[in-house]
Amino acid sequence: MRRSGRRIVYGLCQYGRVDVWKWGADVGGNLWRTTGDIRDAWDSMAKIGFGQNDLAPWARPGHWNDPDMLEIGNGGMSNDEYKTHMSLWAMLAAPLLAGNDLRSMTPDVLEILTNREVIAVDQDKAGKQGKRAWQSGEQEIWTRSLSGGAQAVALFNRATAPAQIAVRWADLGINKKGSVRELWLHKSVFDAGAEYSVMVPAHGVVLLKVTN
Repeated sequence: MRRSGRRIVYGLCQYGRVDVWKWGADVGGNLWRTTGDIRDAWDSMAKIGFGQNDLAPWARPGHWNDPDMLEIGNGGMSNDEYKTHMSLWAMLAAPLLAGNDLRSMTPDVLEILTNREVIAVDQDKAGKQGKRAWQSGEQEIWTRSLSGGAQAVALFNRATAPAQIAVRWADLGINKKGSVRELWLHKSVFDAGAEYSVMVPAHGVVLLKVTN
């Protein structure tokens, strides 16, 4: 393979066994599966995605924790759940491997999979995996440091009913002086102030980028 002259990405499929994230890079791996196979169901996706928090120290440019492929568009979840799926994988700096039939995507699925602002969070060159910064019951806030001093902030509602979630910037260690942008709505929030409060759909997400 070295003699081929091609750049090759090496993925290790250990299904998370024997702490592969601790040694995967040392044996030449660029990504390594951290769990068993994902299913196109909320419970499966949420268990896998929200269970990656402790693996952040082993993610860095060229070496990634892989919580398995994206199930977006396979029909087992709602669009809000698929946005959570895409947002969570982006916060995790996870490989974005589309697992659906690209020939038969609905416009909504295409929009989710090709949201350039969300993909830019996933592909940020700093390569830092996000982590859970706050949790209260079934509501969580995750943060991810981005290049240039920016921060991605994801408000997740794992409950089956909509919930109001407030981000208090100081509590997250974010010195907000610049702009706040909602990446799924493609709009800036001009009155965020010391905190930002928003209604998050059931099993949904609000994904923000804070730029100072």
